[in-house]
Amino acid sequence: MDTAIVWFRQDLRLADNPALYHAAKSSRQLILVYIHSPQEHGKWPPGAASRWWLHHSLSDLQSRIKQLGGRLVVRQGDSQQLLLQLIAQTGASAVYANYLYEPALAKRDDAIHTVLQNIGVSFHRYHGSLLLAPEALQTGSGTPFKVFTPYWKKHQQLYSPDKPLSAPKNLHNCETSVDSTSIAQLQLLPTINWYQGLEQHWRPGEQHALKTLKRFTQSALDGYKERRDNPYERYTSALSPYLHFGEISPKQAYWHINHLADPPAHNRYASAETFIKELIWREFAYHILHHFPHTSDQPLDKRFQDFPYIKSNKKLLRAWQTGSTGYPLVDAGMRELWHCGWMHNRVRMIVASFLTKNCLMSWKQGAQWFWDTLVDADLAANSFNWQWCAGCGADAAPYFRIFNPVTQSQKFDPDGEYIKTWLPELRSLPDLYIHEPWKTPNNIQTETNVIIGKDYPLPVFDLKQSRQRALDSYQQFVKTSAKK
Repeated sequence: MDTAIVWFRQDLRLADNPALYHAAKSSRQLILVYIHSPQEHGKWPPGAASRWWLHHSLSDLQSRIKQLGGRLVVRQGDSQQLLLQLIAQTGASAVYANYLYEPALAKRDDAIHTVLQNIGVSFHRYHGSLLLAPEALQTGSGTPFKVFTPYWKKHQQLYSPDKPLSAPKNLHNCETSVDSTSIAQLQLLPTINWYQGLEQHWRPGEQHALKTLKRFTQSALDGYKERRDNPYERYTSALSPYLHFGEISPKQAYWHINHLADPPAHNRYASAETFIKELIWREFAYHILHHFPHTSDQPLDKRFQDFPYIKSNKKLLRAWQTGSTGYPLVDAGMRELWHCGWMHNRVRMIVASFLTKNCLMSWKQGAQWFWDTLVDADLAANSFNWQWCAGCGADAAPYFRIFNPVTQSQKFDPDGEYIKTWLPELRSLPDLYIHEPWKTPNNIQTETNVIIGKDYPLPVFDLKQSRQRALDSYQQFVKTSAKK
């Protein structure tokens, strides 16, 4: 094969990139291209935090390709038209890419496949973003899984870890005369510089993804199983944005962790298995989205389409978004999200439960806010996890499981270290009141110069009453649904 196009999408890496690896192996000349086409993402074009990450990730990829003697062609517009233009200009006879699973993008790729096939150009696609293809796993009756534990067991039966593919040693065979726009012209960065916090906490790119994996395995893996739920400690991997943008593959993470935990008697085996389960949880989210594409914005449990969520309470929604609910753990999480574009996983569950159950607001409102503010915003994981918390998705938490932000805070942030990090106005409060500042006696408020209701808001509602309201709404909903 003479000339092939390698179409980069959510696989912005050189190592363990099946599309790049097989194209380089089969072709004399390569055209490496990234096409920016947010209009093709349907209802879910990249949010602001994701665009910031994408800008820097593309810049890193472009630099690494250049170091190897190649060139990344950047285009903007209609993907099909631009690919056909490149084929006409270069005589390329094949296009290589890794699968995308978002419904709008999967449908687009299938249409492009047909068009290319009709003109005699092959379209090779690989599952470079998952360990196993979504359709590879089925229940005994031949249906998609909806419960995680049997999915996990089946995945473990089918998946045999193999060594990640190597990166090309050089890219001197890249076409360098094709026109390209600059990454800056994609206008991914916001015009107002609100992203200083993102710059402080993150370094996008393949090399930083590998460094993050190395940091996790060296300093956090041993304690991951026991301490990952503590938001004030760094015992999570922080790999989620790197996985979403494909700066590291799940195979690389799995291989590295699995290798470190071998043999099974090693003292870090339990933590390694727990982390691998989280990787498979991510795979499960893609399995659900692939087989039930409507779940990107509709509940898997269709009964919940008629759930009596509060239709409009802009003041309450804004308090949740800005971290001003009066419940410290919720507010700390939401402020961490705004500052860093990320939130600790345990806290994500708590703020999601708070919005969908205590506030009685639709999971869609939370999913939309996360979509715009998370650097790791991933359609499969975002929709799946919000529905799990709301009780309307696959293997969902029972609706009556309502996270109490006070008891969760006392359990997982006992000294209030996480709260004090993100709510500096409460730092001078005694630890006795850090989880329930509204209970602080007036004289202590005066002594500490923390006036509740002025320096930090009073609770937006009574927690016990909001819980009961949620349970009453659910019970009435179940009765009504049963009559239909």
